[in-house]
Amino acid sequence: MKSLLFVFIGGGFGSVLRFLIGKWLNNSENGIPYGTFAANILGSLFIGFILGYAAKTDALSQNHTLLLATGFCGGFTTFSTFAYENHIFLKSGDFISFAFYTIASFVVGFLAVFAGMYLVKFI
Repeated sequence: MKSLLFVFIGGGFGSVLRFLIGKWLNNSENGIPYGTFAANILGSLFIGFILGYAAKTDALSQNHTLLLATGFCGGFTTFSTFAYENHIFLKSGDFISFAFYTIASFVVGFLAVFAGMYLVKFI
């Protein structure tokens, strides 16, 4: 039960922060979902850092990892919104934005995880 509480609290904070970033960065005029992209990339960087740090040291307990990685990063990043935004691109016939957004999200997201794990080496 305690584990569920950590995931719940972290997920709540992550979801609220993602919502605020989306409100700030998503642009309804040009339809480019910069807020979702930023949240997913920052979340990927953060989870790489958290899990790299947890693997390197014993400083993070299982509860810390549940709160930060599973909860916060799980609530902060969003595959469902990413998928929906791509659906909108395809439905509107904007295949260039679809391709760019999809490829950039995957490539930069993977690089962000690796960068987070690499940055842990300097701590």
